[in-house]
Amino acid sequence: MTFVLGLTGSIGMGKSTTAALFEKRGVPLHDADAAVHRLHRGRAAAPIAAAFPGTVVDGVVDRARLGAAVLGRPDALRRLEAIIHPLVREEEEAFLARCRTQAAGLAVIDVPLLLETGGEGRCDAVLVVTAPAAVQRERVLARPGMNAEKLEAILSRQMPDAEKRRRAHFLVDTSRGLVAAERQVGSILAALAGRPGRGAATTSKARS
Repeated sequence: MTFVLGLTGSIGMGKSTTAALFEKRGVPLHDADAAVHRLHRGRAAAPIAAAFPGTVVDGVVDRARLGAAVLGRPDALRRLEAIIHPLVREEEEAFLARCRTQAAGLAVIDVPLLLETGGEGRCDAVLVVTAPAAVQRERVLARPGMNAEKLEAILSRQMPDAEKRRRAHFLVDTSRGLVAAERQVGSILAALAGRPGRGAATTSKARS
């Protein structure tokens, strides 16, 4: 059966870069953020427009307007998540079904809030992408439109990195540079080679 590796990490940790390294090695990957972008242009637009008037323009969710509508409003954020999360899960399940049909030995699901939402239960192992807090902050604040207030609001929704690392089976530290990250991904793939998927014994924890 396909071994499902959950890939996660807090904002600014280098998760997207790490995900791309798995794709570079030919590992099938489902990107939850990319799925959200697709849904904002498709099935999610109408229910989001109904729940958050003024956030959809020409049938497409305006992410800036939607972000402003939920920023600092936990109830609004929960309403949004109740709309989008089930749709993303449907896409993920279809992706994994295709992987199993194609007898893929390994599949990666890239989910930013995997641990926060209890998603590790649908994975055979969890990989956390990490970096020192100072590196994370520098990366995030360099992004267009980002400021300290927005960063703190995002971090308040995310499990502390230390706790994520404690729950991980594998780690990739992206502060060491791209070449080092590639080596870490390679060692993880070597460790998982031939591992059976769900239904097998629990994967032992390791650090790369």
